[in-house]
Amino acid sequence: MRDEKEKWARVRIIMIGTVFGLLFLTVVGRAFYLQILQHEELIKKAEKQHRHRVELTPARGSILDCNGTPLAESIHMDSCYAEPRRINDVEGTAAVLAPVLGVPKQELAARLSVNKSFIWVERGLSPDTAKRIKNMKLPGIGFAPESKRFYPNLETAAHVIGFTGRDPNGLEGIELKYDATILGNTGYMITERDALGRNIAVKNTLIKDSSPGKNIVLTLDKTIQFIAEKELAKAVTESGAKSGMALVMEADTGKVLAMANYPTFNPNAYSRYSLAQLRNRVVVDSFEPGSTFKVFTIAAALDAGVIKPTDVYNCENGTFRIADRIIHDDHPHSRLSVSEIIKYSSNIGSAKIGSKIGEERLSSYLRSFGFGTRTGIDLPGESMGSLKRNWYGIDLATISFGQGVSLSAIQLVSAVSAIANGGNLMKPYLVERIFDDSGKEIQKYEPQIVRRVISPDTAGKVTKMMETVTVDGGTGTKAAVDGFRVAGKTGTAQKVDPVTRTYSPTKRIGSFVGFVPADKPKLTIAVIIDEPQGIKYGGVVAAPAFRGIAQNTLAYLKIQPSLPTSNTPKSVQAAVSPPPPPETLSDGDVPETAAEAAVMPNFQGMSMRRVLQVMEKRNINIRLLGSGRAAQQNPPPGHQIRGTDEVWIKFSPSA
Repeated sequence: MRDEKEKWARVRIIMIGTVFGLLFLTVVGRAFYLQILQHEELIKKAEKQHRHRVELTPARGSILDCNGTPLAESIHMDSCYAEPRRINDVEGTAAVLAPVLGVPKQELAARLSVNKSFIWVERGLSPDTAKRIKNMKLPGIGFAPESKRFYPNLETAAHVIGFTGRDPNGLEGIELKYDATILGNTGYMITERDALGRNIAVKNTLIKDSSPGKNIVLTLDKTIQFIAEKELAKAVTESGAKSGMALVMEADTGKVLAMANYPTFNPNAYSRYSLAQLRNRVVVDSFEPGSTFKVFTIAAALDAGVIKPTDVYNCENGTFRIADRIIHDDHPHSRLSVSEIIKYSSNIGSAKIGSKIGEERLSSYLRSFGFGTRTGIDLPGESMGSLKRNWYGIDLATISFGQGVSLSAIQLVSAVSAIANGGNLMKPYLVERIFDDSGKEIQKYEPQIVRRVISPDTAGKVTKMMETVTVDGGTGTKAAVDGFRVAGKTGTAQKVDPVTRTYSPTKRIGSFVGFVPADKPKLTIAVIIDEPQGIKYGGVVAAPAFRGIAQNTLAYLKIQPSLPTSNTPKSVQAAVSPPPPPETLSDGDVPETAAEAAVMPNFQGMSMRRVLQVMEKRNINIRLLGSGRAAQQNPPPGHQIRGTDEVWIKFSPSA
């Protein structure tokens, strides 16, 4: 009996030992799993539970013009935060902070009274404001470094560059299109939490600075952009128009050198403007081109071999009936050659040429010129325009002279550039290079041929016809540039009334598009004026702005005239008297006499805008380098400017 009891006791001991052994192995295994295999993951979870991450505004890369001048950059600024639980005197803190921040005392006191360990007080403080608050040494008030987007040139190229929100994600323009490229890595700061998940303090936290994104170099030239914007603003203002667009492109590459809209806006304060003012009309808006479209109809007919430049058409003395419609010419003519149809801008002649080429071939050529499809310009929201697939009744006639079809300004300039460069449609582009923060080039964009549209021979014939527009008797004589051959075309198109959906009897779009020098095309320029008052013809309201842009840009690029000029060349001394001593110019003492026009002024310390004003007043051509304020110049102040001189001004941000 006793032996049996001892036997069961041993069994129970073994069973209990086995259970405890298994439990021990389980605990050891679990400990090994948690402390060895899951160590890193659990550490992260623990940190997440007792640390709170506060993200800081990421830095963005810079946007530069083709000469390296900053158009958009991120500047480091201090953002002010508060630790309400560490503030003993909320009312006193609010009383001294409110006047500095420009906020009501009671509003600030209410924010500082919350039961939290961290709140933002104000982000992106100016250096002076941040310094004043730091000097107060207020308990519970701290600072974190953040980045803020800044546009140093204010309105210049605003519609191209775009702007960012506070995030700061791109909202328009290049900022939006290349947001992923420009946007840097987000910085952050860490706050500690207690066992209940409440923030304890920000003191002695880890702060990781944000890192900048990649930098973008545009094809835009800030000086040419300024010229285009100035001439466009003048044209819109003088004509009492609703708005205007201007575009300058390299004819043989597709590089956009300037893209202007008026009215414009300041991207540093974009919220003050309406959506209409923020819209880049050059890319987003489409409009009926009117008579500027005639060059494409004639180019298509010439290239297809259905007409010759010497062909003559009966223009019916200004009135021609097609089916139930009557087509009119503003200036009646009986018989006109193909070249004269462009020169005098005959609707009737264009309609008759359109009928010779036919719907199918004309439609094919127009689509080959890029109408009805997007150009692929690297900006958001590009319009396709409108070119019908199926034409009925009078469509062939009206489309032949630019009615019943719509296009964007970028499409128009790209198509005209195809004529200028000998027949190749180039893809327009704005971004030339992308490089990282260390200066290493990441990507470079090259000119890209989309397709050949017309033969070089056809392009040459159309160019000669377009030159007649700017000579005596043509509709665009106000676009003529002294010393240069200019090829162009005027346009005056009726606008469709959005209410009646018929053509408005009063609203027009006046335009001029062309290229210069016509013998060796360098620049394609378009100026479009929306709803001018009084005289509405493109040759009156848009052509002078074309001339102003072309003349100043050619001088800036140092492209020499190929024809005799009616005036003394700008770079040649106009007087034989010895130069006066060096002078310093102020805002009100710019001399305008011809004798002083070819003497180098003292530009030291002037802004680029002021230098351009002096150049215009004095009728001199100077190459501008860099950005900021004038630091160096050649020749020195008071010296004569001779035709062979290298005349330049170097700007420096610290000057």
